[in-house]
Amino acid sequence: MSHLTDLVNLDLSDTTEKIIAEYIWVGGSGMDMRSKARTLPGPVTDPSKLPKWNYDGSSTGQAPGEDSEVILYPQAIFKDPFRRGNNILVMCDTYTPAGEPIPTNKRHAAAQIFSNPDVVAEVPWYGIEQEYTLLQKDVKWPVGWPIGGFPGPQGPYYCSVGADKSFGRDIVDAHYKACLYAGINISGINGEVMPGQWEFQVGPSVGISAADEVWIARYILERITEIAGVVVSFDPKPIPGDWNGAGAHTNYSTKSMREEGGYEIIKKAIDKLGLRHKEHISAYGEGNERRLTGHHETADINTFKWGVANRGASIRVGRDTEKEGKGYFEDRRPASNMDPYVVTSMVAETTILWNP
Repeated sequence: MSHLTDLVNLDLSDTTEKIIAEYIWVGGSGMDMRSKARTLPGPVTDPSKLPKWNYDGSSTGQAPGEDSEVILYPQAIFKDPFRRGNNILVMCDTYTPAGEPIPTNKRHAAAQIFSNPDVVAEVPWYGIEQEYTLLQKDVKWPVGWPIGGFPGPQGPYYCSVGADKSFGRDIVDAHYKACLYAGINISGINGEVMPGQWEFQVGPSVGISAADEVWIARYILERITEIAGVVVSFDPKPIPGDWNGAGAHTNYSTKSMREEGGYEIIKKAIDKLGLRHKEHISAYGEGNERRLTGHHETADINTFKWGVANRGASIRVGRDTEKEGKGYFEDRRPASNMDPYVVTSMVAETTILWNP
């Protein structure tokens, strides 16, 4: 008799050319991920060769019941680390039957910015540091924390090892390998300052692909925590008090910044970001005011400041960039629940296209 795991891990390639495509999209809250699967006659590597599909938008908070059909447009393909073989994960965005992007489709506007010739010429690179917290499923309290109580103060947990300091490493490592398998440009992971909190980094990736990769990496993490019976939280301040929040620091450079004389271009870009500080903050994630307090390695939400190697700044420039006179900078303001389509495209728009 077969066990359930045997059937889940069935290799279909011996018996059929058909593959399974998991269509993935962002739901009505702007943070919930939805997906459903369909059978295709054979392997596909080009998103434009995939059929469009539809779903009931009234059940995801994206359409009224009397006109509920939303259309999925396939935009990026990744290998499926769960089904493996030729099966795929498909990142989609969402449209009305008439072809108009629905209000929660943030990818469409981002794609317009990233296809602007001035932006294309600058080849914008992004490295996104996605922090998250693992919670015990039934009590919504961080893994490794005593129920109804607190662990010892912060200090021993960042990049730690040991059963009394590091909680959830099996999930983190499974996610790391699954992302590499999928073709995501994941560049590393580490344990964070608050116990039960972790980070993965995506990039350097060019333009809109950075945002596609972060969304798929989030999806894979949600699936792995589902298997493990743990809840992943992207709340920017999951535990009030003297505990670090969770961000999505966004490292950024353009071709001009990476070439000789780039440091002057970086400083001009930072000046432009400062002039639009309020607009950026309003688009950088929900509940960020609980995180950006001026404490726990953050700048106050109402203050814009930048500095070299300063983790209490809004924008941090690395020592190597200052020394070499070219490189990149880090926008430390985005919250862990930010939309990477919004943040990456807004940074490009402000620094490349916007003229104050």
